[in-house]
Amino acid sequence: MSAKPSVIHHVFFWLKNPESTADLEQLLSGIKALAAISTVQKLYVGVPAATEERDVIDSSWSASELMYFDSVEDQNAYQVDPLHKKFIAECGHLWRKVQVYDIEVKD
Repeated sequence: MSAKPSVIHHVFFWLKNPESTADLEQLLSGIKALAAISTVQKLYVGVPAATEERDVIDSSWSASELMYFDSVEDQNAYQVDPLHKKFIAECGHLWRKVQVYDIEVKD
């Protein structure tokens, strides 16, 4: 990976059944498996932090992934990778909403 990623892909998932620990564990496991995709340079997976509540914080989501890519082309390749498609097929029924923020890093 270069010193700075060129693209940061941040995804938030809202579970259909947010009280289900089994659904959350299945989703987190599925997200972690995405690290095997060759264009993913770094992957962080998490849940809302138990930080102090403030008006600017949205902790309504269930799980999140933060990925680093070296280029827009690498991120585009990730989207059509068979492992990504498998993740959607196996875990897509778990979520009611997904929100994506793609960031192009500028010096």
